[in-house]
Amino acid sequence: MPGCFKKTLFASASLISFVSFILIVVAMGTPKWMTGKILCKTGADLVNATDPELVKFIGEIYYGLFRGGKIRQCGLGGRRSKFTIFPHMVKKLNTGLHVMIIIFLCVAIFFSLVSFGFCILNTIKVPYRAIKGPAGVCLWNFLAGGFIVLAVTSFMAAVKLHHLTERIANFRENVFQFVMLEERFEDCFWLCVASATAHAVNLLLIAISGIHFPKIKTKTEEANVTAEDIMY
Repeated sequence: MPGCFKKTLFASASLISFVSFILIVVAMGTPKWMTGKILCKTGADLVNATDPELVKFIGEIYYGLFRGGKIRQCGLGGRRSKFTIFPHMVKKLNTGLHVMIIIFLCVAIFFSLVSFGFCILNTIKVPYRAIKGPAGVCLWNFLAGGFIVLAVTSFMAAVKLHHLTERIANFRENVFQFVMLEERFEDCFWLCVASATAHAVNLLLIAISGIHFPKIKTKTEEANVTAEDIMY
C-alpha cells in the first residue's frame, strides 16, 4: 500500500486530471473561443463614411469549434445570425487544420481520462508494472498536455496566419465584404490553456511523490537501542 503522503498526491493528481477533462469538454462545446468587431467595408465605402459614422457599420462576431454567430451592421441596423462550422463552412476554411484541432482535443480528453484512472490505481495500491506506476502517470499527463498545447497552437495559427475570423465573417456574403477591426481570445480558449497547465501541475506532483524524505526517529525509537546495537 502507498504511504499517506503519496496517497494524497495521487488523489490530488486524479482530481486535477478529471478537472482537466471537464475543462476540455466544456471548451469544445461552447461557441466562445473568439470574439471580434467586424467592419462592413462595402457599406462604409458606399456612403464614404467618416470616423463618427463608422459606428453604424461595425458589427460583432463570436465563434467556437462548431458554431457561432454575428451581428451585421451595414448602415440599416443590426442583423443577428447564427452559423455552424460543419458541414459547409469548414470547406471555405483551412479544413485540415480545423479538423486537426478537434482531433488533438479528443485525444487529450482520452489521455486525461487514462491519467485519471491510473492516478486512482496508484492511490489504492502500488502497481508492479512501471507503466502503471508514476512513470506511466507522467507519460499520460505529458501526452494529454502536449496534445492540448498542439490544439491551442494550431488554433492560434488558424486565427493569426490563416485569418480564420475574417473568413468566417465573409462566409456566404455575396454583396458585402467584412474586415476585422479587433479580435480577442475568449474564455473557452483559456480553459484549454488552463487544462494544459493542470497537466503540468500533475507532472510536478508525480515528481514530488518520487522524492524519498528521510524518516525522523522519535525519542521512543532512540530509547529502544540495545547494547547489541551499539556494538554493531
